[in-house]
Amino acid sequence: MLGARLSRYVIDLNRPPNDESLYPGQTTTSLCPTETFRGEPLYRDGCAPDAHERQQRVQQYWQPYHETLAAKIKRLRGLHANVLLWEAHSIASVLPRLFDDKLPDLNIGTQDGRTAHASIQAQVERAAKASDFTWVANERFKGGYITRQYGAPQDGVHAVQLEMCQSTYMNESPPFDYVDARAKQIEPVVREMITGALDAVKAL
Repeated sequence: MLGARLSRYVIDLNRPPNDESLYPGQTTTSLCPTETFRGEPLYRDGCAPDAHERQQRVQQYWQPYHETLAAKIKRLRGLHANVLLWEAHSIASVLPRLFDDKLPDLNIGTQDGRTAHASIQAQVERAAKASDFTWVANERFKGGYITRQYGAPQDGVHAVQLEMCQSTYMNESPPFDYVDARAKQIEPVVREMITGALDAVKAL
């Protein structure tokens, strides 16, 4: 498991280093955000990172993360014909600045099937469909930079992004506390999605 140690408000590791939009024409967040998902400013006036600061963050935080991720994938591909990259995120379920309505609980992304074999996506969708949670595949979230950059089914690397609503396991308002009862309901669903995907990988 590889996880970020810094807030995405410092630098978003799931954005391209040149800050190119992954969803042209839609409101999105940037590589080094200056406001929250709700549109609240992160910096005092005149204190937002300039181009030099952003480049330093890329070199100091973004680059080492991606070098490590690429090395892990390469090592695993040396051991297995096919590997699964499970790209896990969570997000507030209601964000008027970005979305019109409440997001589905489970948002699956494979860039319209380009980052994972169809049988893998089918197993992930099967687990979601069998649950009591709402879900969609390749709608608002098709997979961020990591999914798109490393998912290469033709080379044995299958990437799936899951953007999960925070409402499935925590309170989305202060104090933003973890809700054990909710988490216990979503945990087996996510586990089934991942194990189903791994079973499909093994079958390739």
